[in-house]
This record gives sequence, C-alpha cells and structure tokens, in this order.
Amino acid sequence: MKLGLIGTGWIVQRQLPQMRGRGIEVGALAGTPRSAEKVEALAEANGVPKRYTDYRKMIAEADIDTVYVGIPNALHLEACTAALEAGKHVICEKPVASNYAEAKAMADLARSRNLFLWEAVSTIYLPNFAKLHELLPRVGNVRIVHVNFSQYSSRFDAFREGVVQPAFDPTKSGGALMDLGLYNLHYILGLFGEPQAVGYQANVKRGIDTSGVVTLDYGDFKAVSVAAKDCGAPTFCLIQGEKGYLRQDSAPNACGAITLHLNDGTEETFDENGFTEFEKVWDAEFASFKADLESGSTDHCYELLDQSLLVSRVQTEARLSAGVRFPADEK
Repeated sequence: MKLGLIGTGWIVQRQLPQMRGRGIEVGALAGTPRSAEKVEALAEANGVPKRYTDYRKMIAEADIDTVYVGIPNALHLEACTAALEAGKHVICEKPVASNYAEAKAMADLARSRNLFLWEAVSTIYLPNFAKLHELLPRVGNVRIVHVNFSQYSSRFDAFREGVVQPAFDPTKSGGALMDLGLYNLHYILGLFGEPQAVGYQANVKRGIDTSGVVTLDYGDFKAVSVAAKDCGAPTFCLIQGEKGYLRQDSAPNACGAITLHLNDGTEETFDENGFTEFEKVWDAEFASFKADLESGSTDHCYELLDQSLLVSRVQTEARLSAGVRFPADEK
C-alpha cells in the first residue's frame, strides 16, 4: 500500500506517525493553501516526501495507490469521488458520507471500477468484536441492547459561546449521531443487522444534535444507542439475554474487555484485542485494509461496505426524523 493522505486535522495527526509501524508507505500529504505550514511540518516530522496544498494535484501526480480521506464529513463525497475516478483505492474516515445517497453513490462508483473503498471505523475490525459474535449464543435470546458513548466535547464550550466548529456545524455534516453515534450503530447493526424500525430523540441546538437517543426495534428485542457531546458519562456496551448478559466497560470504538455473566452467577472475562495503549485501537483496521489490498480480492471489503451502507441508511433515517438536516440532504 502506497498511501496519500488528505487532511491535517486531529485524526491525521494521530494516524500519520503510526503508518510506518503498520508497514504502510506514505508517499504524500495534502492540505489546503491555508494549512500549508501545517502540511510541511507534519510531512517533515514523519518523513513524507511529497507535500501538496491541493489534493486533486496529489491524486494526479503522487506515486500512490490508495488515498486516505481525513477531512470534515461534508467533504468526503467530493474527495473520495475524485480519488476513485482517478483509479485510486480509498480509506475514508467515518462517517463514510453525509447521508445514505452520498454513501451509495461512492460505493457504486468503487464497485463499478473494482476499487477498494473502506470506511475507517475501528469497532468492527477489533478481535473483541469477533469474540462478541462468538459469545452471543451463550446469553440466549437477546432482549435489550444498550450502548452509551457520551463524551463532553472540548468544542462544546466554544459552541455555547457561538463559535461553531465542524463537530457542531450542520453545514459540515457534524453532530453527535454522525460522530460518537456512528460507533454505536456499527456495534449494534454489526452484531444484529437491520432493525425493523428506527427512531431518534435528539437534543437539538442551532440545527445540530448535541446529544440524543436512537431506538432500534428488532421485534423480539430492543436496542438503544446513547451518544452525547454536550455531557459526559461512563461509556459501556451491554447485551442482555434470557440466560445472562455481555458487558464491556468501554466505548464501542475501543471494544474493550468482555464480561460474560450468566444467570447462575458465573462470570468469565475475555480480551482478545492484545493491546493496552489506546493508539493501537486503529491497528486492526489498517492491517485489514492492507491484507485486502494484497489479496487482490474485494470480497471482504465489499461485505463491510454493505454494513457501512446500512449504518449510513439507518443514521440518515434517524437524523432526519429528529429534524436535523444537512445541505447534502437538499441535493
């Protein structure tokens, strides 16, 4: 994998130093004219040979086969489309797009050109997530699923003062559901598939959801996703069945140690992630991207892309039901 990165924000700053250790060659970094100094500093610190202030020029000129898109949500469609149309594979930071229509257009383009399109969402690649699938039968018929990812945002203070950053900007496709809530949905839908009905009760301020509760009706059981950027709480994932429950005292993006508690009082703990440092949480997804590319088969990628499309569809339905609309929804 020869990677070109688009973006100079928090996520790129976290990911770029890790690439060499993952066996991934980074050939180029692109920002904007306004971020030119940051591009130079990041590239210099991480040994990136080519630097650009126009990602389209990077896509056209740089010796890369894959583009990593780490820019605000509303710009994902444009950047991913440009890369795919140029014959490049794409890793897109979550959420893959602003809404389902955009996500499907991107997926259709990737498939039509036999290109890889991965959504970078750590949850579904972690070994503990696979372990959850294995352990589910042991709790019997599932009745209640509850996932809470609440984290007071450092940007919320500014938002309350009237300064709107991308995380709380409807024109940038921000909000709690598009950020923390996406991990919850990938967790629930990745384990249980498509629900029969979706609802979203959101706390909306100045057109954006700062927190909210998604309800997912599966007929025989109910699931609840709580995501908040305007208040904090202990994060957890809880799956309650007739024979016992599965609990993780971690956010779904980390998918930490699993406790299996059965009705007779017995408990077992499982942790197959194999790391303690949070920075390692992204290694599994990049190892999977790299393995897919080296295999030459898009089967696994497209299977997970179908899940990304399902999450985007449910996310879009939930968000619109709460009256949160983005410019992308009007196209």
